[in-house]
Amino acid sequence: MNATLGTLPATTPFEDLPERIRSLPQNQIAEIAYLGLEDPEVIKLWVGEGDLPTPAFVTEAAAEAMRAGHTRYTYSLGLPRLRQALSDYHRRHWGVDVPPERFTITVGGMNAIMQAMQAVLSPGDEVIFPTPHWPNLAEAAKVLGGAPVPVALRQDAAGAFRLELADIEAAITPRTRMIAINSPANPTGWVMPKAEMLALRDLARARGLWILSDEVYNHFTYGNAIAPSFLEICGATDKLLVTNTFSKNWAMTGWRAGWLVFPEGLAPVFDNLSQYNTTSIPTFLQHACIAALEQGDDFIRTMVARCRESRRIFTEGFAALPGITVQPPEGSFYLMLSVAGETDSRALAIRLLREAKVGLAPGTAFGPAGQGKMRLCFAVNPALAEEAMRRLTVFFRKG
Repeated sequence: MNATLGTLPATTPFEDLPERIRSLPQNQIAEIAYLGLEDPEVIKLWVGEGDLPTPAFVTEAAAEAMRAGHTRYTYSLGLPRLRQALSDYHRRHWGVDVPPERFTITVGGMNAIMQAMQAVLSPGDEVIFPTPHWPNLAEAAKVLGGAPVPVALRQDAAGAFRLELADIEAAITPRTRMIAINSPANPTGWVMPKAEMLALRDLARARGLWILSDEVYNHFTYGNAIAPSFLEICGATDKLLVTNTFSKNWAMTGWRAGWLVFPEGLAPVFDNLSQYNTTSIPTFLQHACIAALEQGDDFIRTMVARCRESRRIFTEGFAALPGITVQPPEGSFYLMLSVAGETDSRALAIRLLREAKVGLAPGTAFGPAGQGKMRLCFAVNPALAEEAMRRLTVFFRKG
């Protein structure tokens, strides 16, 4: 496997490709993963993926649907029964009434984000988003000819992240079209309080801007309640697009299934976008998604409980190491550790891979603010978390 795909060279026979495509950087998370993907000794904590298998009731639903002949085209927006199951799921967990007609099924959360931006952005439009950020969010805007505008999350003395509405407002220009929020956030674990969501909603309404809310980690919180959704505070015709995925809640990363919630009246737009992107996802997989939604709440609770314990193991372990600063994340299943004196996060990730046999993502994968930081995914068995922490302790104490 090629471990250093990189970008196109300056001189290439394909110089007629658009510059925004030619200049797309290689994802640094993938770069580090490629270096150790085939090494069985490496504890792989670099990507946002838990280590539990997809639950049997989901895989059996897919197999049963294939045997029953559900292998042909279906509605571009997705099976009506699946969209009804999504409506029921949102009512059950957030108390909101979103009719099935406002959902479309996508090829994972990434395709949901891409379709949301395709629907809204014109070339040159600006997308504001908090950073450190999941890199795909900014690069998706670039692919479509948009201009990503990062706004730094602030940190208090203890390292806790927060977003200042004044910073968002200061970044708005006549070319701003969208504000993209990922809460609970990858990679920081920041969770946007509902009061701040209300203030952002009011700002977006006043300026005529779209909100893209990526809510894939809403169940992964470590307080007393599920993370709030913008669907709780916005009306059916607000300029709100909510993206989500089956990947995280039900250990279905490889199934490539997600969804998007759009405003009332835009079903024809997203029906067309699905047609021209993917014509929905395999029909038998949609039956598996129905099973996940209707039978999977207990599995979600199991996932979150494991994450809570592994989060404790890592945060307590790092707290005992000099020169390492970790703020326990409020949500998601990542933590960012700051390494005192570290000036090359990518090089540190390679050293950790080779010397400690632990794969972490370099903080610079999430923007310049990530320099000197590393991201760790703790959605793993607590026993594996203990072993990873043991190796990391040896590495950092050795210097």
